[in-house]
Amino acid sequence: MDKLLIHLWYDKEAREAAELYTSIFPDSKINKSIILRDTPSGDAELIDFYLCGKEFQAISGGPYFRFNPSISMMVKTPNIEQVNSIWEALIQGGKELMPLDKYFFSERYGWLQDKYGLSWQIFHNPDTDKAEISPNLLFSSSVNGKAEEAISFYTNSFPNSETIYINRYNENEASAPEAKINYAEFALDSMKLTAMDNANSVDYSFNEAISFMVRCKNQEEIDYYWNLLSNDREAEQCGWLKDKYGLSWQIVPDFLDDAMFDASQELIDKITKVFLPMKKLDYDKLKNTL
Repeated sequence: MDKLLIHLWYDKEAREAAELYTSIFPDSKINKSIILRDTPSGDAELIDFYLCGKEFQAISGGPYFRFNPSISMMVKTPNIEQVNSIWEALIQGGKELMPLDKYFFSERYGWLQDKYGLSWQIFHNPDTDKAEISPNLLFSSSVNGKAEEAISFYTNSFPNSETIYINRYNENEASAPEAKINYAEFALDSMKLTAMDNANSVDYSFNEAISFMVRCKNQEEIDYYWNLLSNDREAEQCGWLKDKYGLSWQIVPDFLDDAMFDASQELIDKITKVFLPMKKLDYDKLKNTL
């Protein structure tokens, strides 16, 4: 079980999207799903699935949050034909952000939003052995220029983390004067991420449509991440919080997913009623619900 995973919020299309993505990418499958009943969004389907061996979750949680290019899924593959096939599958009903073409950094690269609004950057990388997916953070608007600061904050906050690579814009290369980092790679525990400052003055902001779930082994660990990351009291609900850069996180007990995905609907309803009124989750109280 991964320590961190990517969580995607859809209106009603979580299953449809998961089925599409798992049909496109290698080493992918839908794992399990449950219905969370009587949430503020009504009955919400939660799906656990894998893409290129990386764990994701998706929820049909209602029309509250929309994807934007501030976070995209970066797909690296050693196979140019696979770049083309992934692009063709994801562009159906979507839109192009950067054309699929040859660039100075890749023989084959393109950036798109799929029909659900989720952004994908797909490129040929001969240095990788197989297709890989990692989230890319595009620091824009009020946090443009803070990518390096954020990487330092995150890697110093999570154990087993490191900054892998940082490249900076040359003088006058970015039209947004505050932009500093044009590409960086880092790792938080088992999750690899990339980040950049937006070269253009575009108003993209992080929101709850994409969040990062942190599985915690006890209340002490929940308290640690909660106190470290939470920067917006209004955003605190059901284990969710926002950090000082606007990025959304879910700080949850490590047993909760396995307990709920393997539970009866009666027990799922019971657990849901316990955690819905909480802000920071109570590890022992939830454990005692099982």
